[in-house]
Amino acid sequence: MFEATGDRWSISEVTMHVAVGTFNLNNLFSRFNFQAEISAAHPVDDEERLTSSYVFDDPKRVRIRTYKGKLVKGIDPEEQKVLARRISEMDLDVLAVQEVEDIDTLRFFVAQHLDGAYPHLSLIEGNDPRLIDVAVLSKFPVGAVTSWQHAVHPDVPGKRVFSRDLLEVQVLDPRDPDKHLLTVFNNHLKSQFVDRATDLEEGKRLADELRTRQADTIVRIVGERTRPDGRYIVLGDMNDSPDAPTLAKLAERTDELSLTEALAQPEETREPKPDNPPPPASGAWTHRFKESGQPAKYELFDQIWLSKRLTARHLSSHIDRRTNHGGDGSDHDPAWVVLDL
Repeated sequence: MFEATGDRWSISEVTMHVAVGTFNLNNLFSRFNFQAEISAAHPVDDEERLTSSYVFDDPKRVRIRTYKGKLVKGIDPEEQKVLARRISEMDLDVLAVQEVEDIDTLRFFVAQHLDGAYPHLSLIEGNDPRLIDVAVLSKFPVGAVTSWQHAVHPDVPGKRVFSRDLLEVQVLDPRDPDKHLLTVFNNHLKSQFVDRATDLEEGKRLADELRTRQADTIVRIVGERTRPDGRYIVLGDMNDSPDAPTLAKLAERTDELSLTEALAQPEETREPKPDNPPPPASGAWTHRFKESGQPAKYELFDQIWLSKRLTARHLSSHIDRRTNHGGDGSDHDPAWVVLDL
């Protein structure tokens, strides 16, 4: 029998309330930032310059993070504290995160800023040239962890389809560690960013095309890896709205796979900042983008899709609302659901 802590654990031995969420941590790199000219690193050719991180040619082999020949800066230490505060206040059991540099950075962040609250961490280096990965933090024991970073789409069979990874993590039941509780599929799909040096319309078309293939591949993999009555969650930074054509496969209902996006009417931790035009009255948004001279766009990029069985166990949905238009520690707001399991 578990002790009751607030309203998290049910007094009953049969069920408990489980909170599962997603949060884009906005370039959570290591606490060290090195200022250096690229020429100070070992010489590289043009192809390597686009995709690699570099090291000084000395015994310490200190790493310089670069992307397209430019230094990549990590999140400010004070902003890391803001991220940690938000995560601590949510007090989730399982948290899927995006934009983390590596497992050592994640371990340090959890130990230093979260007081080791999440003993079970899962991160596998993925495909992103900016060195940002997806990860899962869990208070509950974890079973199998599977990376789908090598998956391809039949339209382009010679190229990996995921920009980062599709990370599959089995979460075990703390009441019986031999028992499967649920499976999370953490995602970070192709962004909507288009390089200004390219044709914007063509760049957007290609980005949408890739995001569509990624969503199609998610549905295929999840359908193959789960049962129709299974407990699973597809979540993460989808970089598009739930009803966007690019994510249409996720919204399709079949006998094999039936997913419900759970953040249509979330509870917000605080009132959003006033804006013109105002943010959606439903509260169903996690990302705000304001282009110069244009009205702000509010979109639900961060999503939580529940299996049919978990939809029946869904108690509530929540979004931790930012206090600044630009975001608090991240330009995304974290979202989570509470399930009765």
